[in-house]
Amino acid sequence: MELLERDIYCPYCGELQTVLIDTSEEEQTYIEDCQVCCRPIDFIISVDNQGDVVVEVRHENEG
Repeated sequence: MELLERDIYCPYCGELQTVLIDTSEEEQTYIEDCQVCCRPIDFIISVDNQGDVVVEVRHENEG
């Protein structure tokens, strides 16, 4: 398993934080609580055409 370090902004409080992304699966979705405000962040992980890992974050009820 390879972990990728990424910086994200919480969609609730806007705070910058560093998260670890498990890159063993090309596409995945999961919920992780914000390290600052503790609200649930939806993570959508995918791989683009160039093989780069794309990390999207959004509100729990968004989308």
